[in-house]
Amino acid sequence: MENILHTIKNSYTGYARYLWHALNNPSWDNYFYWLLAVSFLFLALEWVSPWRKSQDRFRKDFWLDFFYLFFNFFLFSLVIYAALSRVIVNFFNDAFYQIFNVELTSFNPLVGAPLWFILLAGFIIRDFIQWWIHRLLHKVPFLWKFHQVHHSVEQMGFAAHLRFHWMETIVYRTIEYLPLALLGIGLYDFFIIHLFTLAYGHYNHANISIPGKFVGLFLAVLIGTAAVTSSFDITMLKEANLFTTISAFILICLAGYYVLGPRVKYIFNSPEMHIWHHGFEMPEDKPDGINFGLTLAIWDYLFKTNYMPYNGRDLRLGFPGIEKFPPHFSGQFFHGILKQKN
Repeated sequence: MENILHTIKNSYTGYARYLWHALNNPSWDNYFYWLLAVSFLFLALEWVSPWRKSQDRFRKDFWLDFFYLFFNFFLFSLVIYAALSRVIVNFFNDAFYQIFNVELTSFNPLVGAPLWFILLAGFIIRDFIQWWIHRLLHKVPFLWKFHQVHHSVEQMGFAAHLRFHWMETIVYRTIEYLPLALLGIGLYDFFIIHLFTLAYGHYNHANISIPGKFVGLFLAVLIGTAAVTSSFDITMLKEANLFTTISAFILICLAGYYVLGPRVKYIFNSPEMHIWHHGFEMPEDKPDGINFGLTLAIWDYLFKTNYMPYNGRDLRLGFPGIEKFPPHFSGQFFHGILKQKN
């Protein structure tokens, strides 16, 4: 018990120092300012070219969702999760050692692999795990109570990505920790993966619609930029001359536009696909939900949970009984924890 209390104390003080440092030291690896930058980018895109043009710039519950941005990613981490996560991590590490007589942190099957491969493997495996967790949130009644907070969004926008019950963080991180730890995904690797999925989650919820070819081009630009700058251990162009480098970048972009672009909807999630996940009514043959993909859509196509019969731009959102759902943060915070009044 003394060790647990010591762990909790160190977690609080350590995270508090990190948070204070993050606020006062803007830098390229500063998560706080990345979160703000990505959020304001999608807010600007929604204002410049909205998909649902009748929707107000500051849609219904926008400020509630904006508060969730700071609560779920910072306040909750400081108040509850920083301490609890350390306890859970120590529990997993100690239990693994007791069972297998080996340190969990000694596992690293990807040791020696280039960073791009570690990031790709970590991203795909994490997304697959999260897809199954997402299905559990819809299938298991007491988990659905927590997930209803996210589905209480009635007008979609990028900040809706950030409205979710604090228990979801505990569920996701607890289940995904062990396989990612066994894979040897480090903190720096996780940071890069998380930034990409954060931005894509904003996109999936945003009030914008971007043709697949341009999404493919954007992804190709990211890959091409990493290739020509030899980032993430991509060394194929490290010794190339300027002409070869420029030519390779152009070819990568063309492949993104013409090859990946027409197929991107089958690989990656999108606002057009994800809005059906938030639909008020589910198909009769899929009552527990559809389109569970967080970043990748491929899992839904593989497991036949995809559903997008037509343009769902003006689809009614929510769930049956949403009119009785707590409209404010205080009620949503305790939803699923305290017994609800009829």
